[in-house]
Amino acid sequence: MNVGNAVNPIDVKALGKVAVLLGGRSAEREVSLMSGTGVLAALKSKGVDAHAFDPAERDLSELKRDGFDRVFIALHGRFGEDGTVQGALELLGIPYTGSGVMASSVAMDKLMTKRIWIAEGLPTPAWRQVHSAAETRAAFEALGSPMIVKPVREGSTIGLTKVMTLEQCDSAYALASGQDPMVMCEQFIAGDEVTIPVLGTGAAARALPVIRIVAPDGNYDYQHKYFTDDTQYLVPSGLPEGEEAAIQALVLKAFRALDCRGWARADVMIDAATRKPWLLEINTSPGMTGHSLVPMSARATGLSYEDLCLTVLATASLDNAKA
Repeated sequence: MNVGNAVNPIDVKALGKVAVLLGGRSAEREVSLMSGTGVLAALKSKGVDAHAFDPAERDLSELKRDGFDRVFIALHGRFGEDGTVQGALELLGIPYTGSGVMASSVAMDKLMTKRIWIAEGLPTPAWRQVHSAAETRAAFEALGSPMIVKPVREGSTIGLTKVMTLEQCDSAYALASGQDPMVMCEQFIAGDEVTIPVLGTGAAARALPVIRIVAPDGNYDYQHKYFTDDTQYLVPSGLPEGEEAAIQALVLKAFRALDCRGWARADVMIDAATRKPWLLEINTSPGMTGHSLVPMSARATGLSYEDLCLTVLATASLDNAKA
């Protein structure tokens, strides 16, 4: 993961003309615009011929017409992180950052992610898929309180409710199903909330330092993620060294189990009583805003925001590159 050094320098000119995909049509458009604006400025500061490209305003076919050589995907959520844009770029033959079509699609679907992790013997909290408020109430009876109710294919805690009582189940289901017809209920794990970025692909992938998140009243919601400064992000995490290393190893297994590549960020809860880590989800197009966590963790290793963007861009590839 060397950046612009004598051992393994990145040839900026060889990266060619770069489109930074930002905005898009998902519920996370606002955050994507912030991420993409930051990435664009960073790449330009490193001498990259980078240009903003909003798929909500321009047809993706224009990428080919306008001679773009590679794409940095700074889109979040559906129509950007779920395999759809990746599939279009595969057809256009333009290398892109992040995971391929299948890994992006699976990682966006929290149910499919859990099924694969379970099949691989990786720990993830108990869950139920629900199709109605009545099924949500039944899940609450089975999983206990508190319980998380959330859309299966959304991010940034959009549509998520922490349910404490049976009476909250109806409104929680209504909120989640308003974002996605697929809704899941998940056992709540009380303890430390941490997130771990990954850079690289396959055997070369490495986990960056663990970030421990301390949000007001334990409520790490959309507002606290992006628009306030009252959430604490602890790097170093303050966890025992052996515990941090074990969590990093677990996240690498989770990353590889889904066949992710390039970069990602996994969210994990550590049970306060047992100290067992539980995998929640993995984000294959992580945020790159001023409040985002991948840049924060990278800085702890000496990797600046600008060099992080350049490093990720250099990993752009295709599932089906020409032989």
